[in-house]
Amino acid sequence: MYTYTLQYLSQYLDADLDGDAEFEVNGLSSLISADEKKLSLYMGGRYKDQLKETQAGCIVLNESNTAAYKGNKLVVANPYLSYAKLSELFAYKPLGNVGIHPTAVVADNAIIGSNVSIGANTVVEENTQILDNSHIGAGVYIGEGVIIGKNTTVHANVTIHHDVVIGDDCIFHSGSVIGADGFGFAPSSDGWQKIHQLGSVFIGNNVDIGANTAVDRGALDDTTIGDGVKIDNLVQIGHNVKIGEATAIASKTGVAGSSIIGKRCTIAGAVGIAGHLSIADDVHITGMTLVSKSIPKAGSYSSGTTMTTTREWRKNAVRFNQLDKLARQVKSIK
Repeated sequence: MYTYTLQYLSQYLDADLDGDAEFEVNGLSSLISADEKKLSLYMGGRYKDQLKETQAGCIVLNESNTAAYKGNKLVVANPYLSYAKLSELFAYKPLGNVGIHPTAVVADNAIIGSNVSIGANTVVEENTQILDNSHIGAGVYIGEGVIIGKNTTVHANVTIHHDVVIGDDCIFHSGSVIGADGFGFAPSSDGWQKIHQLGSVFIGNNVDIGANTAVDRGALDDTTIGDGVKIDNLVQIGHNVKIGEATAIASKTGVAGSSIIGKRCTIAGAVGIAGHLSIADDVHITGMTLVSKSIPKAGSYSSGTTMTTTREWRKNAVRFNQLDKLARQVKSIK
């Protein structure tokens, strides 16, 4: 359990402390579940009733909400960003004894940096490099010629195929597969002829890859994930895709091969992006959007229809199929 004084936390967050500097907290909790030793967060609005009832020992809030709470408080400009920073202090950190577990199989010519831990039943193939302070969990497979940077965490049961290059300070969650073959087949009279995927995957620094996400290797050029990219669980990144710095992609999104996504984009859940498209920097795509053509300009984009009753949806679906005929009639009237 981690324990911090409010004095320490105020310095860590560059916050104004209103309360007892020596008061100690040992965790983060929601307003409704916090006890007197917990720190909680208030962002205003609908949680005001919970703020009145909370037992939290200290609240993180902004200047405009200080009057709503009389107890210990840390006053910050952006409570949500402060919450993100605080979560690192209280997060579970794998203990992972430094060194190689006796059941791990590590090639003799693999280069293992200092303070590296490699878990049980992990396989590290020939000509691989794992640099300083990285943690490799149990049951991981690391193929030939892989390079893993410093301070990177690879959780249990991740698969990293041959020649993948990974930067510093990355996190790969369980079940993710990096560098499997892209989906490439040529039709022939005998069925489908496999196109062997000759590229690899290049992943920058400070990248997070979620559980059961797949990043396919390139057909010829590398699939590239830029610095600071965050990818949720259950995402498919096709071969030759390029993703710009600081872009975030939510769960169940699929990006087809050879599409290019710009910097600082946000792509919500269950978005489908067709292949060979280009998406500009600072594009924001809402949930379940189908992107079927390139997006050359920054902004927010959506597709599909919002939820309604099934009865109304059926009526509207019929009308949608009549739109072309109706448009022609309107044009003829003009």
